[in-house]
Amino acid sequence: METFFIVLSLLILIAFSNILNRFIPFVPIPLIQISLGIVLAFLPGIHILLNPELFFVLFIAPLLFNDGKMIPRDELWKLRLPILLLALGLVFVTVLVMGYIINWMIPGIPLAAAFALAAILSPTDAVAVGAMARRIDLPKDLMRLLEGEALMNDASGLVAFKFAIAAMVTGVFSLMQATISFFMIAIGGLLSGVVLSFLFIRLGGFVRRLGMEDVTMHMLIKILTPFIIYLIAEEMGVSGILAVVAGGIVQAIDRDHAEPSMANLQVVSRSTWSVIVFILNGIVFLILGLQIPDVTRVIFSDKTISNMQVMGYITAIFLCLLFLRFAWNYLFWEGKWIFNKEGDINKPPLRSVALVSFSGVRGVVTLAGAFSIPFVLQDGLPFPERSLIIFLAAGVILFSLITASVMLPLLSKKSLVHGEDQEELEQTIRIKIMKTVIQDLKEERNSENKAAVSSLISDYQKIMRTTHLDGNEYKIGFKSRKMESEILMVGINAEREEIQHLLDTRQISQDVAYRFQEQFNVIETSLSDQFVLKSFFPVFVIKRYVAKWFSDCPKRPELDMAKVKTVKIQTAKTAITAIRSQISEENRNASLKVIANYHKIIEKISTNFTHPGKKEQFHGQKKELQFKAIQMERNEVQSMFEEGLISREIANNLRRSINFLEATMLEEDIG
Repeated sequence: METFFIVLSLLILIAFSNILNRFIPFVPIPLIQISLGIVLAFLPGIHILLNPELFFVLFIAPLLFNDGKMIPRDELWKLRLPILLLALGLVFVTVLVMGYIINWMIPGIPLAAAFALAAILSPTDAVAVGAMARRIDLPKDLMRLLEGEALMNDASGLVAFKFAIAAMVTGVFSLMQATISFFMIAIGGLLSGVVLSFLFIRLGGFVRRLGMEDVTMHMLIKILTPFIIYLIAEEMGVSGILAVVAGGIVQAIDRDHAEPSMANLQVVSRSTWSVIVFILNGIVFLILGLQIPDVTRVIFSDKTISNMQVMGYITAIFLCLLFLRFAWNYLFWEGKWIFNKEGDINKPPLRSVALVSFSGVRGVVTLAGAFSIPFVLQDGLPFPERSLIIFLAAGVILFSLITASVMLPLLSKKSLVHGEDQEELEQTIRIKIMKTVIQDLKEERNSENKAAVSSLISDYQKIMRTTHLDGNEYKIGFKSRKMESEILMVGINAEREEIQHLLDTRQISQDVAYRFQEQFNVIETSLSDQFVLKSFFPVFVIKRYVAKWFSDCPKRPELDMAKVKTVKIQTAKTAITAIRSQISEENRNASLKVIANYHKIIEKISTNFTHPGKKEQFHGQKKELQFKAIQMERNEVQSMFEEGLISREIANNLRRSINFLEATMLEEDIG
């Protein structure tokens, strides 16, 4: 029961961290999840002992396997030289240089143990790099370089770590033997990953030839693949990490040449792996947070070590790592490696070098390696300064994450368009969002709603053409949308008063009045409360389906829809009169636009009176699709804001535009 409670707590915190990130997008999700893990560690009954071997096979293997599948192979091959320089050259230079620096700075840590600490601090974390990259606008090739480095340097860093630990435990070390062993482990890992992944692909083909086309069965084989590859490779004495990366690349090659009949499996595979990766990524950082209190408690309670001195060690080690990474990239930079342009080796772009340097964040691979340090040496003596080494590793991880979260957004480009004024920029982004929505709507199209989807896509294309031809025709700025919302509220208030008058004079029933008043309340919420609005769409859809499911229950008398439509025409005319009475030079354009929307509502209801049937079904389908499209737009705005592509002001202006559009749709929906 305790294990179930811990797993449930982790899953809840993963969901909560992503919700929290919507409100504080400037804080990376890894830092939020680490913080939540620290809080969770102080709760009674919550304790997870990090088992390094289990951690690597359970979390690192599937995550790196998925990264191997997703990374573009041609771009990875194009950047092979700089990736190798970072994943091999920089790792070994870091181990050598930082080992001597750590030993000189902290004499209590023997040289071999200092090399071990330097080795586990040398690899960057693929999961952390990916999480950071979603918030910033890194150049595409530079991002591929960082991803390729993170995929490869785990193996080189961990192999160097194992040799350093072996030297510390046994007191024996041979450079020649270590070099030969490294290449055998690395090449053996790559070859075993390729062969084993190929065998799994053949197994899937064999199962299909037996007539077993069940997608669930084939999906189970794909999920088991990285775990088995890692375990077999490690049992063979080669690199399990490189094996799963190579296995993922082979799986991606097979996917590109898959038969059309396997399209359904590919769709299920993408969806399943997205959920798996989402959960594993979150658990990885939560576990990191869970370990920190235990690590710090040991050091802070040790009176032989000054807390301030230890914090100074962490700062010095991190700055040395950062300087070494910067110097390495500066000295071995050649512009055409990354940007496919002839560059000057002697004058590398400092901004790009700084981006690569600060992107070298450390993660849970480093901490898992530190926890795998044995407690005793071969002679039975305790491993020297084991707790301090683990604490230093954890401190550098946090230091690198925090520094990257601050510096990377400052160094990267933050907007999609430069050199344009605010309104033109908003219009450009609005067009980009509408293009995305159009693509999503095409995927929603089927034989039943084909006409409604085509009509809605046509509406979006018309808005886009208007935006391109005359920016003044389609303002999405803060002032314009605010004024339109205020004018619409004038109309809503006039309608509300008219409904109350009709109810008082007994021209409509209480149920008809309730329908209108309830919808007016929803429209007011849509125009005024952004927080409620974020959760409005799912609630709205749920209410609609619940109403359909229980439509046969006699909880409320059936409304006379002809009467409702007649009343809606009457209230719309009342709203038009109220809006016309307050038109001024300042609000004329906004008032006329809202009036035009009311006229459209009247025309649509009148048309439905004379042409019922299929037209009514068409409008119902289109209305449902419009609400889906609204949510698509809202999700795209939030995603761009979280990634740092648009400012908070632009995001709010775009949301105001979406809110107004939704409010007008709700107004039409009353009738």
